[in-house]
Order: sequence, then C-alpha cells, then structure tokens
Amino acid sequence: MIKKAKSPTKSWLLPGILIGMLLGGLCGWFFGEKMLAVQWMGDLFLNALKMIIVPLIICSIISGVASLGDVRKLGSIGAKTVVYYLTTTGISVFIGLVLVNVIKPGAGVQGLAVDAAGMEREYSFVDVLMGMIPPNIFKAMADGQVLPLIVVSLLFGGILTTMGGRGGKLLEMISIANEAVMKVVHLIMYFTPLGIFALVAARLGKAGGGEAFMGELTRLGLYSVTVISGLLLHGVVVLPLILLLVARVRPWRFFRGMGEALATAFGTASSSATLPLTMDCAQNKNGVPAKATSFVLPLGATVNMDGTALYEAVAVLFIAQVYGIELSMGAMVIVFLTATLAAIGAAGIPEAGLVTMVMVLKAVDLPLDGIAMILAVDWFLDRCRTTVNAWGDAVGAAVVARWEGMRFKIVDRN
Repeated sequence: MIKKAKSPTKSWLLPGILIGMLLGGLCGWFFGEKMLAVQWMGDLFLNALKMIIVPLIICSIISGVASLGDVRKLGSIGAKTVVYYLTTTGISVFIGLVLVNVIKPGAGVQGLAVDAAGMEREYSFVDVLMGMIPPNIFKAMADGQVLPLIVVSLLFGGILTTMGGRGGKLLEMISIANEAVMKVVHLIMYFTPLGIFALVAARLGKAGGGEAFMGELTRLGLYSVTVISGLLLHGVVVLPLILLLVARVRPWRFFRGMGEALATAFGTASSSATLPLTMDCAQNKNGVPAKATSFVLPLGATVNMDGTALYEAVAVLFIAQVYGIELSMGAMVIVFLTATLAAIGAAGIPEAGLVTMVMVLKAVDLPLDGIAMILAVDWFLDRCRTTVNAWGDAVGAAVVARWEGMRFKIVDRN
C-alpha cells in the first residue's frame, strides 16, 4: 500500500487566509482605487495557481486511472460521478427557481436600456463535443482548455493500463511527477493569505470602494439576497445532508477540512485555480482516497457548477420580473433544463458564465439587455457561487468514493 503524502499545510493557513480576506476587504473599502497598486500580487498568485493546473490535471488523472487497475472500472466511477453532478446541479436550479418566485426580487426595479449586441453569441452543445477533442493538445494546454485535457488524459491513462510492464514504467514516472506537482502546490499555499488579500482589496477598489459597492448592492439588494440565500440553502443544508446520508461523513468536520480551499475559491472566484488546494484538502485533511479525488475533482472543477446554475436561474427570472414578463410553467421547465445542462456543458468554453446566461435567456425569449443590470454586483456574487461550486466538488469526491466502496477513515461516521 502506498503511504499517503503528508501535507505541509500548517494550522495557521486557514486563519491566515481569513485574515488576508478581512484585511483586503477593509483596505479596499476605505482606500478604494488606491488598492489597485497591489493587484499585481494577486495576479502573481493566480498565475502560480494557473501554472500548475495543466500538469496537475494530466498527472493526477492518469495516476487516478492507473490506480483503478482494470480500465473497465472507469465506466463505473464515471457514471456515478455524472449522476451526482446532474442531481446536485438540478437540485440547486430548483432551489433558485423556488426562491426567485417567492421573493420576486425584480418587482418594482427599473430596467436599463443598453446595447447588448456584443454579448450575443451562437452556441450549441455540438461546440462542447467538438471542444473535447482538440486539434492541437499543446495549444489546448497553452490556452488553459481544461475539458480536452481531461479527455486526453483519461484516454492516455486508460491505454497505459493495457500495456503491461512497459506501460507500468511510464505510469510510475507519472506518479512521481504527480507527487512533485503536489509539492509545488504545497509551496504555493504558503503565499495564499497574501494573494487573497491582494485579490480582494484590488477588486473592491476597482468597484470604487465601500460606498460605491454598497450603492450597487443596495440597488440590487433583494436580487443579491435571493442569490445568496439560495447558495446558502444549497451549500449549508442540501450538500451537508448528502454528505451525511449518502457518504456517511460528518459534514462539519469535512467542511472544516476544506476550509483553505473554500476560502481560496471565494478569493479567486475560480474553481479551476482552486483545484490544487481542493485536491490537497480533500486528500490530506479529509482522507478522501486519491482514487476518487484524482478523477472526480478535476472533472468537477470543469463541469460541476451548482452555484453557477442556481445563480443563472435566479438571474433569468429576475430579468423577466424587471421587464414585467410573466413566464409560464413550461418556460420555467425550460429554464430548469437549460440552466442545468448549460452549467455542465459550457465549462470548457471562454467566458462560460456569460455564454450560458445568454443561452438561458434566449431559450425563453428574454431580452439580453437585462444582463447589464446584474453586472454591477456580479463580481461579488461570482465569488459566492464559486465557493459553492468548489464545495459541491469536494462533497462529490466523498460521495463517489463511498459509492465505489473506498474507505477514508479520517471522516468516517462509523
């Protein structure tokens, strides 16, 4: 049995991230645009995380496929992962639709007349399928296209498991490379508090400081409350219940173990950039087997968007309410299906959130101009929904591990 690598993460890291986030918020609030001077530190931190994503995905997925032994088992874990993602994403959209119909945040809000022609873009799920097989894998790496990297890594890892001893030699080298990549991740983690501080401070400063941000938040207060309430309901109630009942894991203990990753997700607003920390926390803090994390988490960071799907359902109905458009039950069903599938299918394309929002609006013939109304607070809500996305990925790894009969003693309830 291979001994699990111990994470060098210290007990100070989570408090350090929270302090960095708090100081960043305070500095951005009071000093406003002056805090743009520290944006380079946040960009440098994000660059470091993005730098490691490609080798992390390739090495972890190939190692994960190899650890399954019989490549036919990949079909089992893959099917269970997709079932989990579709189920939780559908639940999140349903929660969003219920809340936005009960609260009605768009009632009485005046719409904005803007030119949204630049936001429109033709898109279909065929584009997603085409994007899975890149004509140039190295260009896909350079462009940070995660979905084709996952597909190619799965294919390559599966082939290596069928080549006997010769394939085993290369798999051992990739396993060593995977350990080296995780050590680089651990090194980057030490700079997380400073990076989060700079990202939060600069983003709030770009918004004009505390007064300007509060003005935006007040204007769209009920809309923001609806989105955040839905995210809290899904992240604090639904996912922990799934964790407890399906994975038989203590939710609070598991949540505490994911603290660094979730705080980083909020600070970076990127599931992909948070992936290295999500994998480290899941394996080394919560004891989820690498067999599950190396497959489920890279795929989840790309296609599992619970928070994004919920947000889009709320945003679309909010826009309809602002324009005084009454949607029928049939239209609600279309919003439900489109938001669920779009959040999963569009992850591999540039500006996925904007494109999927346009998709859902066009599906029910709503004006694209409405997108402009929510952009003022979108940067803040984006951080909230990204945190839920990352949390849903981590829960998924535990659920799939349990379904596959894997054991992780650290968080076992029994």
